[in-house]
Amino acid sequence: MTALHKLDEERLVRLVARGDRAAFEELYRRTSPWLAVRLRRRCADEQIVAEVMQETYLAVWRAAGSFAGAAAGGTAVGWLWTIAARRLVDAFRRRAHHAEPPPAAAAQPVAPAADEEALAATVDGDVGDALRRLAPELRQVLQALVLDGMSVRETAVLLGLPEGTVKTRARRARIAMRKALA
Repeated sequence: MTALHKLDEERLVRLVARGDRAAFEELYRRTSPWLAVRLRRRCADEQIVAEVMQETYLAVWRAAGSFAGAAAGGTAVGWLWTIAARRLVDAFRRRAHHAEPPPAAAAQPVAPAADEEALAATVDGDVGDALRRLAPELRQVLQALVLDGMSVRETAVLLGLPEGTVKTRARRARIAMRKALA
C-alpha cells in the first residue's frame, strides 16, 4: 500500500491536477464502484454507463485543475458526480436525438437502494421526510428532473416512459410534496 490510500479525495484530485497517475488510479479505485452504482440507478444500459464512466474519468484527468475544492463549498466526490451526471445527460440527449427510447433503459432499479439512502441523507428535515413518503415512481421522476437537472425528454428516456407520463408524475409529485410540507 502506498501513502495515497491515506489521502482524502480532494487531495487526490489536487495531485491528479499535477499529473500524478498513481493519485488518479487511487481516486478511480475509490470512486468508480460508487459512481457505477449511481449511474446504473439512472440507466440500465451498460454500454451507456461504461461510456459515461470513461468520459467522466477522462474529464477528471484533463480538468482536475479546475476543481475549486472545499474552499468553494464543494467536495471532490460531488464534483465527480456533477461531471458524470452531465455526461449521462449528454448521452441521453444523443440517444433521444437519434432514436426512440432504448429498451434497456428500464424504469426498474438495477442497484440496491443505497442511492435513496444517500439522497435521504442529503435532503433532510421536512423535505426529506416528504420525499421519502412519495411513491417510488414519483420520487424517481422528481429526482431526475429536480435533483439531477434533466429535462422531461431526458427523464422519459432515462426511465423508459412517455414524456406525458413524466409530466403527470412530476405534477403529482409536486402536489404531494406541497401537501406534505403545508
